[in-house]
Amino acid sequence: MQWLKAAQAVKWIQSGQRVYLHQGCAEPEPLVEAMTDRAGELRDVEVVHLATMGRARYAEAEYRQSFRHNALFVGANVRRAVQQRRGDVIPIFLGEIEAMFLNGSMPLDVALLQVTPPDRNGFVSLGPSVDVSLTAAKMAKYVAAVTNPRMPRTHGDTFLHVSEIDVFVEGDFPLAELEVREPLAEHEAIARHVAGLIPDGATLQLGIGQIPDAILKLLGNHRYLGVHSEMFSDGIIPLLESGVIDNSRKAINPNKVVAGFVLGSRKLLDFIDENSIFEFRQARYTNDPFQIARNPRVCAVNAAIEVDLSGQVCADSLGEMPFSGIGGQVDFIRGAARSEGGMPFVCLPSTAKDGKMSRIVSRLKPGAGVVTSRGDVHWVVTEFGAVNLHGKNMRERARLMISIAHPDFREGLERESYWLRPES
Repeated sequence: MQWLKAAQAVKWIQSGQRVYLHQGCAEPEPLVEAMTDRAGELRDVEVVHLATMGRARYAEAEYRQSFRHNALFVGANVRRAVQQRRGDVIPIFLGEIEAMFLNGSMPLDVALLQVTPPDRNGFVSLGPSVDVSLTAAKMAKYVAAVTNPRMPRTHGDTFLHVSEIDVFVEGDFPLAELEVREPLAEHEAIARHVAGLIPDGATLQLGIGQIPDAILKLLGNHRYLGVHSEMFSDGIIPLLESGVIDNSRKAINPNKVVAGFVLGSRKLLDFIDENSIFEFRQARYTNDPFQIARNPRVCAVNAAIEVDLSGQVCADSLGEMPFSGIGGQVDFIRGAARSEGGMPFVCLPSTAKDGKMSRIVSRLKPGAGVVTSRGDVHWVVTEFGAVNLHGKNMRERARLMISIAHPDFREGLERESYWLRPES
């Protein structure tokens, strides 16, 4: 094992290389800062990662000649750079990212990680973020890792042996945390519609945000729930502590919460530490629709920016301007649709901009990306109701979607709908 200072550990990075950063709460901030400090020595370094929660100084305009971000998912800290076209974004399903590392279509020169200190057998854990990071670490030509005793040691496919890491940097600093915001009235109304449809014995996939948190708060009287998800946040803790989530009815990985990563508070990070109920797996497993579908009654809850009257879902852009990424939405919508008794949900408030703009639209904004196609969509939910579009024709879909739009926009949507116009 070679131990260096952060500034020394990033000396291996050279101009023109591709650097992968460990994501989420596991971002190796000392290494990222040390890399950015070398900006004057570097040109055209490509930085790739999913959503990170640090400062992302390398994405600032003054470093445009040294670093260019290539987003696998656009987080808030790099959104401005991507929207200003100083960075790029790759539209790709989360479950298929690792294949690019493995087949050589996206070779990695460097991986920068945050890990637990080595155990007595020489293994470190990737803690709260396995997702695509374990595969990135195994495929990168050079791996530098900062060890942090505050990292939770998690179970599952989370381990690397010290022989697989080139250099270590000793650290002791707080992990990045996700701010938990209280749901608004419309989020709570959406949650009531969804929670009322979730059966006992369901396997849940819930992302982050106010709607998933509001749904989890309403499941306290359910029984035998399980979790197979790309990620989860703090809202899962009370249901585990009360026994509502016991994972007993899952067909695969029974008695285990399966996920690729977590985003949450220090309470959540402490809860997953050395907790054997959690099994962290790589995204190519958690997000494989065929694996997802093996569990019964999969209820997958995902968000949208806007949905048109035919059911096309835009979830990653504001018109042509990038906002987030495809992520795992399609992976889980397709997996849930093929699960016995499964239900895929797309949830969104009916309006934006303080009620001035409808998010149920007659047509998507020019340039908007269709993340989930009309053929994949089943349940669409707003605060005004839940409708199932699956198997419905275009005229039926338009009427159903208008029924869950905000009342202020329903007349206009009916007037704009191609399928509800008089016969020609």
